[in-house]
Amino acid sequence: MAALTGLRILDLTQWESGTSCTQALAWLGADVVKIESPAEGDPGRTLQRGYWQDSEYFINWNCNKRSVAIDLRDPRGRDLLLGMVPQFDVFIENFGPGVVEKLDIGYDAIKAINPQVIYAQIKGFGLSGPYAKYKCFDMVAQAAAGALSITGEPDGPPMRPGPTLGDSGSGVQMALAITAAYAQRLREGIGQHIELSMQESVTYFMRTMIALGAEGGNKVAPRLGNEFDPTINMFACKPFGPNDYIYIMIVTEPHWSVFCNTIGRPELIDDPRFVDLDARRQHGDELNDIISVWTGARTKHEAMHELCEVGLPASGVFDTKDLFSDPHLNERGFIHEFPQGDGERDLTLLGWPARMSESTVPITLAPNLGAHTRSVLETELDLSNEEVDQLIADGIVGRSTA
Repeated sequence: MAALTGLRILDLTQWESGTSCTQALAWLGADVVKIESPAEGDPGRTLQRGYWQDSEYFINWNCNKRSVAIDLRDPRGRDLLLGMVPQFDVFIENFGPGVVEKLDIGYDAIKAINPQVIYAQIKGFGLSGPYAKYKCFDMVAQAAAGALSITGEPDGPPMRPGPTLGDSGSGVQMALAITAAYAQRLREGIGQHIELSMQESVTYFMRTMIALGAEGGNKVAPRLGNEFDPTINMFACKPFGPNDYIYIMIVTEPHWSVFCNTIGRPELIDDPRFVDLDARRQHGDELNDIISVWTGARTKHEAMHELCEVGLPASGVFDTKDLFSDPHLNERGFIHEFPQGDGERDLTLLGWPARMSESTVPITLAPNLGAHTRSVLETELDLSNEEVDQLIADGIVGRSTA
């Protein structure tokens, strides 16, 4: 039995911050029913749509869910949703400011139907404060949390970090909060309201850089680029393509000795220019040239294995193609392949990183829009087949797009 078997979630999320949350919970065993508009569904379905019916973006964040298409703008559609609320433990949304209020499905309305409900909201800037009504996406949250200010070269402009920490970071933090609230509900029999600000969420990932350079908010933490120290840096490897680099972290003095021996330069250990960290900092350019000669004679994978085999922390700069072909991730079963047939390109997805000895949930593909409308309404609301047919004919709910 999966860890969260029994936890039932009404999922009104879209894009990424909310969908990453509910997918994480689904991969831990929760039953997630995704409520979408019959007309267009989650807007992420059409984001850079390519080889498949739904975009790869949508598929990556909506596995292991069921999709029910309901028009919440119609009072009859809202009544269907409210009729389902008592059967579910969690109600979660990440609409823009004011949307749930306009639909009249805010916390008070849902709690009135299910007093033990866990009502979760992810907002760009939270529900209070001067920015509460501001719209937000991932990079806006990262900018507002300081992440752009510490990313980039020291003499260059702020840069956008690659990973979507504002979205998926917020989602995983909300998943943790929901799990904690569920544990509290099982223990004390109470529900609660959870709100999470994406801006505040990203500051969680800022703490190390703040601690190393901001002096509790009294200074501006600098941009460091790739170089943290002369031996904590990125170095080019052959054949010198865009991602043919290795990141090396020589952190301790024992690391330095092992490193010098590994690259065939034991004399550098006692070289006055590099005898300690201060000396290496003073002669950083010279040291960079020496290390670059060694890395430049190897591929990033060759350099990585040579260093890691002797206990030194290092990794080639894996690009997104490397990830899917990586022998380590494949041997661990982290890469999941889904043959599509019918001439469509097969799907390959990354998995869930937490390995639990007593809880395993196989990954299933994201559902087509409205794929489970009929089955959910008949099961949860005891509607007849004819009643669902009429709702479809009236445009209140949507049938599967498959």
